[in-house]
Amino acid sequence: MTHPVKAIIAATGSYIPTVRMSNEAFANHRFFDRDGLPLQHRQDVILEKFKSISGISERRYAEPEQQASDLGFLAAKDALDSSGIDPESLDYIIVAHNFGDVAFGSNRVSMVPSLASRIKALLQIRNPNCVGYDLAFGCPGWLEGVIQASYYIRSGDARRCLVIGTETLSRVTDSHDRDCMLFSDGSGATILEAADDQVGVLAHCTQTHAHEYAHLLSMQPSNAPLQADSQDIFMKMNGRKLYEFALTNVPVAIKAALDKAAVPLSAISKVLIHQANEKMDAAILQRLFRLYDMPMPADDLMPMTISWLGNSSVATIPTLLDLILKGNLDNHHLNPGDTVVFASVGAGMNVNAVVYQF
Repeated sequence: MTHPVKAIIAATGSYIPTVRMSNEAFANHRFFDRDGLPLQHRQDVILEKFKSISGISERRYAEPEQQASDLGFLAAKDALDSSGIDPESLDYIIVAHNFGDVAFGSNRVSMVPSLASRIKALLQIRNPNCVGYDLAFGCPGWLEGVIQASYYIRSGDARRCLVIGTETLSRVTDSHDRDCMLFSDGSGATILEAADDQVGVLAHCTQTHAHEYAHLLSMQPSNAPLQADSQDIFMKMNGRKLYEFALTNVPVAIKAALDKAAVPLSAISKVLIHQANEKMDAAILQRLFRLYDMPMPADDLMPMTISWLGNSSVATIPTLLDLILKGNLDNHHLNPGDTVVFASVGAGMNVNAVVYQF
């Protein structure tokens, strides 16, 4: 019996920046609220509360000479080198990001040429039929790139696609806003290819809730009153409303993808969710199991990297996947036959989920 063509994960790669920034590195920061008033708590209290909610102890920043396209190139090279796949055989390079290249010491965005073209040039791919383009979709960008690649492959338009998530969020955050401690830099890459098999991408769900929630994440001036006349803008979020939005909508999107795939929640081996906030991700998982009226499972269902990598937006899930598949995340493994859920939420507000079988 011939099965429909599906997109399978043929290779993964990642680049984890070498600069470690512990929470203590923010001990001398002056944090202000949105009204420009200094936060009243002692700095050690602010840092401790931040850790208890976010789960973050440290995060990674790119080296000064590196930009997002450099990190994306290194992740892509890792995927290609570790698999032996010929770069010239790629039909698409899809690069998810939100801010393009941002030079160290600046928060100005550079997106011409596209990061996909920059990375293709760095990979020295000559094949003009290898099409590169960028995807700005908030933190769910890499996963949406996987969904698009799956469609290309299933339609017969492509046999092999490289999907990259890369970001240097440390350069677009306000150092006077305590939310800056959430964000980090990094890159992850995945190569999908066609296979006549029953495994691979089984189903997905994507939603955009723009009518009421488009501006939960946006670009705004610094919180610091001394920078009131500056033209610089920084990434800002309404944390409480974003938390409520995620708890309401992410479990529903996951359930929709599982229902479409006709896969029961009990069959899921791992939930690989965007590493945004440890407390929020745990609550999303609890809400998902509540939708099915099922008890919470063992602790190893949802692997986490946020404690030491922070939130690197589009890079969090592909980096997490690469660490697991290469045996570099303690106590977490994926075996043939395992079915997983990928899920993300972010600016837009966008939500997506993918059901995948290895």
